[in-house]
Amino acid sequence: VWMPIPGKIVEKIEAREEEGLPFFSLEFFPPRTKAGSVNLFARFDRMAAGDPLFIDVTWGAGGGDPSTTDCTGSLCVCSTALNYCGLPSMLHLTCVDSSRDSIRNVLEKAKETGIRNILALRGDLPVDLTVRPKTSDFKYASDLVAFIREEYGDYFGICVAGYPNGHPDCDDFETDLMYLKKKVDAGADFIITQLFFEAKTFIHFVKRCREIGIECPIIPGVLPIQSYASIRHLMKLSKLRPPAAILEEIEKHKDDDVAIRKYGVSISVKLCREILESKAANGFHFYTLNREVAVKEILTELGMWNPKGVASKEMPWLTSANEKRSNEGIRPIFWSGRPKSYLMRTKDWDEFPNGRWGDSSSPAFGNLSEYYLFRAPPSSDAAQRRAMWGDSLESFAEIGQIFCNFIQGKITRLPWSEEASLSSETKHIETQLMFLNTHGIFTTNSQPAVNGVPSTDPVYGWGEEEGYVYQKAYLEFFIAPDVFEKLMKIFANYRSIRYHALNRDGKMFTNDEGGSVNAVTWGAFPSKEIIQPTVVDPESFPIWKDEAFELWGEWRELYEKGSTARALIKEIRDTYFLVNVVDNDYVKGNIFAPFQKLFEGE
Repeated sequence: VWMPIPGKIVEKIEAREEEGLPFFSLEFFPPRTKAGSVNLFARFDRMAAGDPLFIDVTWGAGGGDPSTTDCTGSLCVCSTALNYCGLPSMLHLTCVDSSRDSIRNVLEKAKETGIRNILALRGDLPVDLTVRPKTSDFKYASDLVAFIREEYGDYFGICVAGYPNGHPDCDDFETDLMYLKKKVDAGADFIITQLFFEAKTFIHFVKRCREIGIECPIIPGVLPIQSYASIRHLMKLSKLRPPAAILEEIEKHKDDDVAIRKYGVSISVKLCREILESKAANGFHFYTLNREVAVKEILTELGMWNPKGVASKEMPWLTSANEKRSNEGIRPIFWSGRPKSYLMRTKDWDEFPNGRWGDSSSPAFGNLSEYYLFRAPPSSDAAQRRAMWGDSLESFAEIGQIFCNFIQGKITRLPWSEEASLSSETKHIETQLMFLNTHGIFTTNSQPAVNGVPSTDPVYGWGEEEGYVYQKAYLEFFIAPDVFEKLMKIFANYRSIRYHALNRDGKMFTNDEGGSVNAVTWGAFPSKEIIQPTVVDPESFPIWKDEAFELWGEWRELYEKGSTARALIKEIRDTYFLVNVVDNDYVKGNIFAPFQKLFEGE
C-alpha cells in the first residue's frame, strides 16, 4: 500500500533530476569513541529533519578496523543510519592494500545489514610506502568497481569520486578525466566530486565529462569553511589552495571562528546558487566534518532545508531506510516513543506486516543488544540524567513532577522516550496529562482523537497529499494496583473504552476478552485502500510490558542502595500495572472522563 523506498541512491538522484527538484546529501566520518558515536547518531536524527536524499560514511576515519561491528566502525555507523535513523546510506570502501577476499568480506557484511550503496575509492597510499603495496589485488578504484560488478552484479549501487581540479596524484587534467570515465565504464552509477572553490571549476568539469561520454549524474561536493584550523586541514588533505581572496578574508578573522563560519556559509551559498543557475547540477553533497550548524544555515538560506515542511512523513512513525522494510505498513503503538527499539527488536524478521498486523506471535521479538548505540556510557550520562530526573526522590509526588516536567518540555527525555522532545500533538492534551501525573498516574504514551484532519496538517499529518487521517484517543500509563482497581469499576460505565493491564509478573486484567487487533491510526488517500499504520495488539503488549518495566532500572540505577529514591522506583516496578487504554469513539468520546470521575472530590 505504500511506495517502496528505492534501494539504490542513484534511483533517488535520477528521480529528482527528472523532476527538476533540488536535493542535498551529507557526509560523516566515524568517531573515535563510543560517546562520540552516541552524539553522532543523535546528530543523524536532527539532520534527518532537513530531508537529505542520503548520507554517506567515510572508511576508517575513526581509527581501528572500519568493518568491525563496534560503534566506532564505519560499517556500524552506516548501518545504524540506514536501519535505525531512517537515512538512505552509502558506505565508503577503499581498496588500497586489500585482497579480493577482504573486500568480499566487507561487502558481505554490508549486504547483511541492508547497505546497498558503495562509494568505491582507491584510498590514500600509506605515507611510508613509496611503491604500491604488493599485497593489494587492486591498483585503481576502477578495479574495485569492476570487482563489485563481477561479484555482485547489479545488487550494489556504486558511486565514484571525481576531481574538478584534477586528482592530486595525476599531473594532467585530461588524463584524470579518462581515469574517471574508466570507473564509470566499469559500472559506476554516479559521481560525487571532491571539493572546489569556484562554480566555474565545477561547470567546466561537468562540460568536459559530458563531452567525453560520461552521462551519469555528477554531484558537486561542498565543504563549508567552518574555522581557521579547518581551512588549514582542508588544504592539507585536498592538496588544493583556495583563491587568494578567500585566504585573505579568512586571515582577517583568524581569531574569530564565528566570523569565519559566517563567511564560509556566505561563499558556500554563493557557490551553490551559481551552480543551480547554470543547471550543471541540482543537488549538492556536503562534507559536514560531523558538524551541523554551518550546513543547516547554508541549506536554509538556499531554501533546501526541509522543503516539504515539518509534517512531511510517510508514516506516523520512524521508517527504516533498509529496503527489506520498504513495504512495512503497520506497527503496534506501544513503541511509538522508542521507534529505534522496535526497529532493533524486529530487524531479523523475514517479512514485515503491511495492510494488517497478522499473527504477531509468530515472528519473535529480538533483544536490545544494539541499543547501546544510542546511549552514552552510564558513567558519563549519569549526571545528565540526575539533572533531569532528580538528584534525590522522596515521594511519588516528586516522581509525578518529573513526568510533568517532560510533558511541559522542561526536560528532554524519560526512559520511555528516545526523542529529544514530545510529539507536537501532545500539546493538545497537555493539561489532561498533567492532571493524571500529578495524581500518581505516570503516563508514557498518548495520542488525542482526530477525525478527518488533512494529511498535510502540521501536527497530525502524514502520508501523501490530498488525504485525511484519523486517530482514536490512546493512553498508556503506570498505576498503583489499588487505584487501578477503582478505575476498572469506573471503566465499566464507558462502553467505548477498552483496556489491557499487566504487572511485571504478567498478571493481566482486560475488558477486551478475546479482542483482536485494534487500529488506532488510519488514513484515507486518493485511489488507495485505507491505510492502518498503528494498532493496539494484545499479543505484543506483553513483549512491550517487559521492556517498559525494565526501563525503570535506568532511573533506579542513579541512586545509592538504601536510598528512598531506589525504594520508590522499586515499588513502582514491582507492584504497579502498565495499562493501555483506547477510546473507540473518536468522534464524541472523552478518554479522560473516567479519570476525572476517579478523582472527583479531591
